[in-house]
Amino acid sequence: MKPLAFLLMAGFAITSCKKEAKEVTQDEISQETLTKIYDHGFGTSNVQRIEEGYLVEGDIILTEEFLNSTPGGNFLRIAETEQYRTTNLVSGPRVITVSVSSQLPSSYIDATDEALARYNAQNLTLTFQRVSSGANISLVRGNGQYLASAGFPSGGNPYGQVKVNSRAIGNQPQGTVASIIAHEIGHCIGFRHTDFMDRSFSCGGAPTNEGASSVGAIYIPGTATGPDSGSWMLSCIGSGQNRPFNNNDRTALNYLY
Repeated sequence: MKPLAFLLMAGFAITSCKKEAKEVTQDEISQETLTKIYDHGFGTSNVQRIEEGYLVEGDIILTEEFLNSTPGGNFLRIAETEQYRTTNLVSGPRVITVSVSSQLPSSYIDATDEALARYNAQNLTLTFQRVSSGANISLVRGNGQYLASAGFPSGGNPYGQVKVNSRAIGNQPQGTVASIIAHEIGHCIGFRHTDFMDRSFSCGGAPTNEGASSVGAIYIPGTATGPDSGSWMLSCIGSGQNRPFNNNDRTALNYLY
């Protein structure tokens, strides 16, 4: 199985979080750009050029603005195989508004409400509110063989858009769709894949390290000392799975926000 981010597995593999852009080989991306990606702490395998910049690790968008910024920030380490990367965080709006495009199925409104309720139940310094327009984060329809994609905060604001491919997601239960949306919102506010040090943990296949920079690590006391199968930010998800926040997720959320 090709280990791409946030994969639905139901007897067959659907490549996830992949932008609807023509695939290009890594050789077409300059070494300078690959170096910038690596210096920011991201893997440089299977990098794709997309409209917004570059797609890495299956569902993470890195803009030119982000790549041209000075690398920095924290790694939140959970054991050897689990880390959240938080180069950029949200320091601007304390109430983050989220809208759902009318081009997405109406059931996605309930799934989004469930995802936002999961965050709001943690009593963070950030709260989330669904609005009809003018949102900080807009859920829009995407096309192609991927589930969803998003980027990281910039200038203290959350990443502004999540592309959701409802056709690729298919007839999944509300909890699964809510988990996908919560995962991408996690990227929008600065979280990285829990298992980025070994994507095979949730995706299967050969061990794959998405990459890490030298900006340091902060261990979160009280978190797991081994793989954490229930985390909402794991790279891949199985068909029908529901991933509300587990204890380690709550610790990480409260540490940052």
